[in-house]
Amino acid sequence: MNIFVILATMGVVSQQLPNYKASILPIGPVITQARVVQPFEFQVTGILQLVFSYGGAMIFTEFMAEMRKPMDFWKGMACAQVLITLVYMVFGVVVYSYQGQFVVNPANQGISGYAWQTATNVISLTAGLVAAALYGNIGVKVIYETILMPFLHFPPLHTPRGRTAWTVCTLVYWALAFVIGTSIPQFSNISSLVSAVCIFQFTYSFPPLLALGYQVQADAARGDRPWDPRQETPFAHRVDSWRDWSRWQRGLWPMFWLKVWYAVMCLASLATAGLGAYSAVTAIIAGFKTGSHASSFGCKSPLDVS
Repeated sequence: MNIFVILATMGVVSQQLPNYKASILPIGPVITQARVVQPFEFQVTGILQLVFSYGGAMIFTEFMAEMRKPMDFWKGMACAQVLITLVYMVFGVVVYSYQGQFVVNPANQGISGYAWQTATNVISLTAGLVAAALYGNIGVKVIYETILMPFLHFPPLHTPRGRTAWTVCTLVYWALAFVIGTSIPQFSNISSLVSAVCIFQFTYSFPPLLALGYQVQADAARGDRPWDPRQETPFAHRVDSWRDWSRWQRGLWPMFWLKVWYAVMCLASLATAGLGAYSAVTAIIAGFKTGSHASSFGCKSPLDVS
């Protein structure tokens, strides 16, 4: 469905004028540039759109757990990434070449003809609902099994009380999503905020942090005695603890520069995510002040002048 919307959008924008009302720019000739100079926060917002489109997620392991043949996951993921990259890159270049500064996000909103715009909106909405149901189901499951069950002692999912709790959690999950989406009715800005707060962390911040922690613990464990399951305590095989500098030395010294690189990548990612969140919030505030976006919890479009 998404690929159909992409193909339809490219075909229609090549035959119709841009949607000037949606772009909120004065009518004029289409201008395209290889490099567009914009304020810093707008550039960061653009970067976050890339992260939103191409960012991975550590939740992929949960998808693998649901598969009958988990080892087939990486093949499908590689093919999907190649397809997505090729399609999106061609799509962006074609639409920008025809609409230039009048391009809007999502791009099918730049279609000026009502019929094609409505058709692509319906198909995009349906595809979004399918993706939201898939991600929502996995997301609620991860939250339930990793947070609610161990920390709040919720019942297991296979019990009647667990299924009841699962239903309530699902309703709360979607209610929160609705509140967030309707309180910030700004597509690019809300996607930038979600990208900075969530997707950026699970794509760039957490992976090097987890790799660093694992590598330090694995190297530190090389100096311990062999583990014996008959021991009374699980750490009886250790020759020292993390309170001793000797364990930190064994954990940090092997491949020291690789671990420094992990730490730098994590800190740089956190800094970029912070800048992204600041830029998204700034853009949201500006959108409400200028009236260029719909109001929170309202149904009236800012383009509706009737």
